[in-house]
Amino acid sequence: MSITTEETGPPAWRLLLGYVRPHRWALLGGALLSLMTGATGLMLPLVARDLIDDLTDDRAITGALLLMSALVVANAVLGALGSYVLRRTAESVVLGARRSLSSYLLRLRITAVDRSEPGDLMARITSDTTLLREVTTDSLVGLGTGGLTLLATVTLMGFVDPVLLGVTLGVIALAGTVLGVIVPHINRASRQAQDAVGLMGASLERVLGALRTVKASGAEPREERALHDAAQESWRQSVRAAKWSAAAGNTAGLAMQIAFITVLAVGGARVATDAIDVGTLVAFLLFVFYLMSPIQQVVGALTQYQTGSAALARIQEALRLPAEPADGPAALPTPGAAPAALAFEDVRFRYADDLPYVHHGVTFTVPAQGMTAFVGPSGAGKTTVFSLIERFYDPGSGVITLDGRDLADWELSRLRASIGYVEQDAPVLSGSLRDNLLLGNPEADDGTLTRVLKTTRLDGLVARLPDGLDTLVGHRGTKLSGGERQRVAIARALLRRPRLLLLDEATSQLDAVNEAALRDTVADVARTTTVLVVAHRLSTVTAADRIVVMDAGRVRAVGTHRELVTADPLYAELAATQFLATAE
Repeated sequence: MSITTEETGPPAWRLLLGYVRPHRWALLGGALLSLMTGATGLMLPLVARDLIDDLTDDRAITGALLLMSALVVANAVLGALGSYVLRRTAESVVLGARRSLSSYLLRLRITAVDRSEPGDLMARITSDTTLLREVTTDSLVGLGTGGLTLLATVTLMGFVDPVLLGVTLGVIALAGTVLGVIVPHINRASRQAQDAVGLMGASLERVLGALRTVKASGAEPREERALHDAAQESWRQSVRAAKWSAAAGNTAGLAMQIAFITVLAVGGARVATDAIDVGTLVAFLLFVFYLMSPIQQVVGALTQYQTGSAALARIQEALRLPAEPADGPAALPTPGAAPAALAFEDVRFRYADDLPYVHHGVTFTVPAQGMTAFVGPSGAGKTTVFSLIERFYDPGSGVITLDGRDLADWELSRLRASIGYVEQDAPVLSGSLRDNLLLGNPEADDGTLTRVLKTTRLDGLVARLPDGLDTLVGHRGTKLSGGERQRVAIARALLRRPRLLLLDEATSQLDAVNEAALRDTVADVARTTTVLVVAHRLSTVTAADRIVVMDAGRVRAVGTHRELVTADPLYAELAATQFLATAE
């Protein structure tokens, strides 16, 4: 589902100033250039009036023509330079927003990610931040420079002829009343349009993330309809926002046309009665014509602000999601570091307040060093044990300790630096094989990397690949087999030199030869490291120093394979089933 929040937060203009503040001097420079551009434009009608007076009185017009030419050139040069400075500053604002938002999203608590759609989060960091570009230049600067230019133009128009200024302001006031009704609709429509873009991104991410499953299920037509419906909704909301924006822009344009016609009629009558001369009327008409630009700039600023405020609200919603502290990177354990001791004491946990408990008072102790296996039926809560150790989630009650210290008291980066974790589905990231192996320890030297590759039997794979370690593995490691991805995940964890190694079904997709080899590797690692294994294969379980039997979120029994076969009926049943599976 998409992100929702009841918090209102600070107003959009304050949020916008927060993003703009690091670039305020560049923005001020661009604004000054824009004002200078407006000033050169405002001087043209006055020079034109003098030129007409010179023509009327048979005086030389060379000076006026040269001055007008210089003003036109200056207007073009200053306008281009100001536009570049403002656009560059706007891109810098977008860059800063994307950096801060991407850094925050990487620190999100897993609980927040569980409640969100990845596609919607992606839309907030792409399309929503893009809107800051326009709102920075068009709204913030446009409102300032356009407003000042508008004020200066009106002042000069009053200097030229107050009567015609009154006519012009009457038309503008009427248009302003209409705009006051339209602008709130733009805000609502823009917000709904951005939400629709987020939903469309979520729909697309959902399909692409399981495209093989969709194809194998013959579900392309149904998913195609769902995608088309999401795109249609995005189009509908965007068109609605465009309708109101167009109405605002056309209202301003229509007002200026009416003002021009009205001034021409009233001004013509004043010329006929000798109240003003022709040069004054021409100058005023030029001012009316020039007035269109700052008015449209101000209207555009107000319109863009409504769109930008909707985008800013969506960005702030993402920034209000619960996140982990921004700890600096912690050093990995030194070679030969002491293994970790772990204990759960009456731990209760559920993934959400409206879901049933997964753990109902789980208690067990794992001494430093050796291998501990977790077994039990599906849904017993075995994988959840690992998620709690990594502090992807915090228990609702009870205490989890590492080395006798509550996990809540550990600095998160230091805690995770001590742990190597191989997930059940062994995810591999897009990029090279080397990038994936060094993900958890980019400082590992070539000798260590070669040794781990041999240990996990990846050296043969590297030798077969066209570019060796630099071969690209594809999106989510699609160019690797399931077993190869598991070995990559194990190698990645071993390169971190963990004090506590968590293996969640880490050998489920390996063939018998590779599984036996890695089982020996894990047994060797367990001599100097604390190893926790979630396993269904009996061969892995029997090699463990201790076995924790879980069922329905509780610990039923703890012991060795020999002890549990006779002492615990559930374990005996699981062991018998696995014996049969092995025999088959």
